Amino acid sequence: MNVKEHFPNLPERISGLGRLAYNLWWSWNPSARQLFRMLDLQSWRESEHNPIRMLTLLPDEILKKIAEDAAFLKRYDAIMECFEQQTTSGQGWFSDTFVETDKTIAYFSAEYGLHSSLPLYAGGLGILAGDYIKECSDLGIPVVAVGLIYSRGYVWQRIAENGMQQDMEKTLDRIHDPILPVLDQDGNQLVVQVPIFDPPVHVTVWKAEVGRVTLYLMETDIDANQPWDRAIAHHLYATNPEQRLRQEIVLGMGGMRVLQTLGIQPSIVHINEGHPALAALERMRSGIENRQSFGDALREIQETTVFTTHTPLPAGTDIFSFQLMEKYFSHYLNQMGIDSKKLLQLGTNPQDTGAGFNMTVFALRTSSYRNAVSKRHGEVARKMWSGIWPEKQENEVPIQAITNGVHLSTWLEPLRFQRLLDKYLGNEWVSKQDQPGFWDKIDQIPDRELWHLHQDMKARLIDEINERARSRW
Repeated sequence: MNVKEHFPNLPERISGLGRLAYNLWWSWNPSARQLFRMLDLQSWRESEHNPIRMLTLLPDEILKKIAEDAAFLKRYDAIMECFEQQTTSGQGWFSDTFVETDKTIAYFSAEYGLHSSLPLYAGGLGILAGDYIKECSDLGIPVVAVGLIYSRGYVWQRIAENGMQQDMEKTLDRIHDPILPVLDQDGNQLVVQVPIFDPPVHVTVWKAEVGRVTLYLMETDIDANQPWDRAIAHHLYATNPEQRLRQEIVLGMGGMRVLQTLGIQPSIVHINEGHPALAALERMRSGIENRQSFGDALREIQETTVFTTHTPLPAGTDIFSFQLMEKYFSHYLNQMGIDSKKLLQLGTNPQDTGAGFNMTVFALRTSSYRNAVSKRHGEVARKMWSGIWPEKQENEVPIQAITNGVHLSTWLEPLRFQRLLDKYLGNEWVSKQDQPGFWDKIDQIPDRELWHLHQDMKARLIDEINERARSRW
């Protein structure tokens, strides 16, 4: 179903609202959010700020009336012009900085925190991934992203009458999610077979538009799969070790197979934490089929892979038994003419050789650039994984540090805080953020004004939490 078919009741004059609703660009642009609020404030609240749900449920008479409102149409035209320019233009920081712009970077992550209308996340890892691809859109970096659709989400909880947390099983209704099916040449939803599995496992492919970045999402809960296979992506971070491995096979190897089917050949692959690290193995297969040796294929993968590590504790790293790895990979490796011991060695932690196949170790060994997510975390990560480079001193271990940032437009309170910045930094501060020393001007804002605004926003948050709790009771 295309966007126009999804909103048959939208008047032609404002039909662009459908395309806007299906691109999460609106979520970090205050003027676009305000446009949806103007349609009907109560419906915006009841839809939980999901424009697709709101547009689907709004009565025809409201839409017809707003399509004749001169003030709304003036704002609509201006925002749609900005939307088209910022999501279709090839211009931006990347094209201004680098001459060669015909390359593609593939970003793999198990979760993406983009907006509450698309629940594909559990915490900080997903929020970082979401902010990363939003910023790539703003800067014009040529990125495609790859992830999974979880039919039952992560963990759903509620507070019982006795005050204790209760886990809830919940199958998500995806009908109002900002995703559309990827179609094959015959106009049917694209179905791709994932490597390794016997019997075969297939995924259908969806896409979410995030500004200029396309996020491809794979779903296993489909009729073509057997029940055990359909459940591979029921939950984010499957708790059963074998199912977790199968999930990571789908994410990494299946994700590379999807890109290949779509004709996308990434120049660089960026792995966010160890969950998608098996993408390297599928890339290696392509090299070996082109008559590269195992060593040459591995070096090529290393030279074109970036790995971001997050977890500062060994217990938080995915480790799978060697027996389980043999069960799933022995036949695949035999077909490529690779001794399975070579693969297992790549994932063996020299500081704990009997623990099993360590996905972080495998990712560290199959990448040439590795980064932690803060200066302190970099120190911890170099100490944790120093055994992989025994010839180096701890401070020479090749894991850099890039402190986590946030996507400013997502996290900046769009009205009052922006007015405060306008007052002290000037109305054009958005376009001057990258000027040297610009952010030093923040010191001009009196502490009392920042603190008052912070306290007021905290009170509003607590009021919102109380209201949601009151509604549930």
